[in-house]
Amino acid sequence: MLSFKLALRNLLGAGLRTWLNVVVLSFSFIIIIWTKGMLEGWDRQAKSDMIKWEIAGGQLWHINYDPYDPLSLDDSHGKTPPGLTFSSSQPAVPVLITQGTIYPEGRMLSVLVKGIPPDQKLLALPTDKLVNPDEEVPAIIGKTMAENAKLDTGDYVTLRWRDKNGTFDAKELKITAIFDTNVPTVDVGQIWIPIDDLQSMMLLPGEATLIVTPENTGPIETNDEWTFRDHKFLLADIESIIRAKGSVGMIVWLILLMMAMLAVFDTQVLSIFRRQKEIGTCVALGMTRGQVVKLFTMEGAMHSVLAAIVGAIYGIPLLLLQAKKGINIPLESSDFGLAMAEKLYPVYSAALIAVTVLIVMTVTTIVSYWPSRKIAKLNPTEALRGRIQ
Repeated sequence: MLSFKLALRNLLGAGLRTWLNVVVLSFSFIIIIWTKGMLEGWDRQAKSDMIKWEIAGGQLWHINYDPYDPLSLDDSHGKTPPGLTFSSSQPAVPVLITQGTIYPEGRMLSVLVKGIPPDQKLLALPTDKLVNPDEEVPAIIGKTMAENAKLDTGDYVTLRWRDKNGTFDAKELKITAIFDTNVPTVDVGQIWIPIDDLQSMMLLPGEATLIVTPENTGPIETNDEWTFRDHKFLLADIESIIRAKGSVGMIVWLILLMMAMLAVFDTQVLSIFRRQKEIGTCVALGMTRGQVVKLFTMEGAMHSVLAAIVGAIYGIPLLLLQAKKGINIPLESSDFGLAMAEKLYPVYSAALIAVTVLIVMTVTTIVSYWPSRKIAKLNPTEALRGRIQ
């Protein structure tokens, strides 16, 4: 307790030098917590949107289906596995995918044509708009797709496709709805129509490319023609990008932390140099060298304690405001190729704050102890004269 009181008195007595170090350290606290909170918020939001719009509880893929190989689509279809049942009250949603070309305003645009049941309730897609009493084939598209193709609700567009026999055919589609989503994999370059119509157009009755399953369905038995893809597999791209962004953020944290630690180190070296007589007096009055080292180490470590307090004063209101109001992202989600909302909401957990504070305090203590080791080698007589070798 005595060492603590002496360390606090000496620290506050240093005045401006102490508070400059404290402010720099507090910036490190806030920037690390803010950056990690942004990545965590993006991660949660992107996964939530993809589950809501695209993958639900998981997907059954045809064995030949490869979303990164458009040429595989011609062979990526098959009958729904016999005896496939789910414990959920929501039925699975079959999706048939093929390549096509649309001609909006005389232009040619390659698209993925996806057939889906209009009465499905599993995904957030507004498939109820695919129910059309007229003879036209209804279609829904995303906002980004509508902007790229210059299409609006009620417009007609010609679609050309190739059936399973390789024969080209064409038909007019009517855009019945335009939906707004943060998930580009259900929007960019895609057009959705009733699965019955697409199966008829492709001459593939009762077949699908993938089957979206409800959540909490438990283990799913498949055959050699179908493979189940769970959340871990389907969300792997997002997790890898989050890890990559975290590595970039780590560089920023290290730079800030090194700046703060350098300031603390310089302060400790200067303090030891200027307080030679004080050190000699303490040893002469009976303090052991270890106790003096402990005193100076505690002084340096308390910079992080004061920094945590100062950071909490201005950081908590700022971070809470951002978590509540969100942060506007000026770029379109399609520019990233993955789910990203126009506004991100950071997530700050108690574990994140505790780990950040612990890391900064530990590093500060180590940096404070390093120059303080010199005191253990001092000669009290020389110290009283103001000389430390």
